[in-house]
Amino acid sequence: IFYYMPLMHSEDMSMQEKSVECFSNLAKEFATSESIAKMVSGSFEYAMKHYEIVKRFGRYPHRNAILGRESTPEEIEFLSGPGSSF
Repeated sequence: IFYYMPLMHSEDMSMQEKSVECFSNLAKEFATSESIAKMVSGSFEYAMKHYEIVKRFGRYPHRNAILGRESTPEEIEFLSGPGSSF
């Protein structure tokens, strides 16, 4: 799981797609092992959440301030809403 984390945290869409693919494959591979399946499926859900944010904004709005980027009105609205953070 930790091996794939850099993919999940990339702002590059091709890396996001690879992340979803890798975590999906892990979830399928370990579906029969209850203790591992729960952890892997949770990681897959997080991969999907990360993917959707980068797909929507092309970046992680959470990083804008620290990277000196200006947030768009849509990003500001997203960040102020429920479910915007992990």
